[in-house]
Amino acid sequence: MKQITLDEKRIAGLSVRTNNVSEMQPETAKIGALHQTFAQQAKVNYEKGACLYGVYYQYESDYTGDFNVLVGAEPDHVSSMAELEHVDLPAGEYLVFSGEGEMPQVVIDVWGEIWRYFSNADCVHYRAYTADFECYTSEKSVDVYIAVKP
Repeated sequence: MKQITLDEKRIAGLSVRTNNVSEMQPETAKIGALHQTFAQQAKVNYEKGACLYGVYYQYESDYTGDFNVLVGAEPDHVSSMAELEHVDLPAGEYLVFSGEGEMPQVVIDVWGEIWRYFSNADCVHYRAYTADFECYTSEKSVDVYIAVKP
């Protein structure tokens, strides 16, 4: 894990509203289907160095409440016949957790690491719950950025 400061960034894509309880049950999970729909309706220009984003935003409260998820890419790197929504990743401090392996298991494992980190009594960071995001850097690697309070 490392801490970095990011400038604001805009992401264009498709979104759903969900929560972690729903995502733990195959019959109510929405994020996997959102990734599939985006892959069918949009094209990301990876040749220009783009990465695929999974953005978590508009948190109702914390990890226990509802939130939106948008799957997409930077507007200059994505094209689609469907109308795309936009979300701005706020500038600020982020902790970056990275993983490499088979999808989607590596993403599940990295989120497990994140939840363990923030539930540790010795944790010195507090989640901001502004926007968090996954950046898929290859078919087998992901970086997860968690917004933290300064």
